[in-house]
Amino acid sequence: MRITAVTCVKNEGPFLLEWIAYNRLIGVGQHLFYSNDCSDGTDRLLDRLADHGVVVHLPNPAEGRNYQMEALKDARRQEVVREADWLWVADVDEFLNIHVGDHTIPALIAACGDPQAISVTFQFFANAGIEAFEDRPVIAQFTRCHNPDLWCGESAIEVKTLVRKDFPLQYYGAHRPFHRVGKVPAPVWTDASGRDVPEAFLQAANKRRLRKFPAAGARSHATLNHYALRSLDSYLVKNDRGDVNRENRDFDDSYWRERNDDAWEDRTILRMLPKLEAQIAVLKALPGIAELHEETVRLHRSRRDALVQQEVYQQMQAQLRAASTLPPEEETLRERIGDTPVLALP
Repeated sequence: MRITAVTCVKNEGPFLLEWIAYNRLIGVGQHLFYSNDCSDGTDRLLDRLADHGVVVHLPNPAEGRNYQMEALKDARRQEVVREADWLWVADVDEFLNIHVGDHTIPALIAACGDPQAISVTFQFFANAGIEAFEDRPVIAQFTRCHNPDLWCGESAIEVKTLVRKDFPLQYYGAHRPFHRVGKVPAPVWTDASGRDVPEAFLQAANKRRLRKFPAAGARSHATLNHYALRSLDSYLVKNDRGDVNRENRDFDDSYWRERNDDAWEDRTILRMLPKLEAQIAVLKALPGIAELHEETVRLHRSRRDALVQQEVYQQMQAQLRAASTLPPEEETLRERIGDTPVLALP
């Protein structure tokens, strides 16, 4: 079974080897990376990995800011995608945590009955008070998360989707593929428990549910672990990468707070850690890879050091340290209810 992962990156250098190594363990045979405007050595590391045949690395073709959609449009033309039996579109902070069989994508596909698409629900992993960036596997450092069935007061949680080559594709989206509704038979499409996805999601009939559906019962065979925050150090660098112009406006900590709910613990992915560390070592043993990885780590730390000298990032750092671990919606609800007694049901 040929499985290809497609992703877009900018300044993700320190995290590349872990993601590639993990995906290889779960059955991904090839990776197609699109990069743009990298200043931390991400592009140089990917070029070297491409020299060794580990990845395919291309410049992002986007001329504006729609980097991901332009890359996905281009990906359809690439041999590594056209020849794949399954396509996995995901980001390098997203790890497919498979609970069945040998914990590989083929095992997940078999458990779901070999449909044409499988949408796997996000589980957001909190920062949990970890400040310092460490050059070791992210999946080993962050184990706290929200209630898997409820995120920010919502029962519907976003998904990412594995797509089989015979899916009646109109175009790839970042979270799910789209087909011409009514023009072709509806595809066979399940959640990560092997259940049919909701009809409104299948038909893209509700704009609010284009990329999410209720999470309850949807994770029996797999979860998508999303490490969107990582350490506070890395989050500062992430913000610098995505938006450096904050002059005359306050920093909005909503994204952080929505993903920093640490009420639960999930350590299931740690079963992969010994094999992951061994696979990372295999990649680092390739000529030039360890050195280029170390360069990305050095540049990541150097950028962190430069940012924390700036007043705006000092303020951001202090704000995030002090931020509540309750999602904004839950905190608002508690403030509204206050000490009002709740009547017990008879």
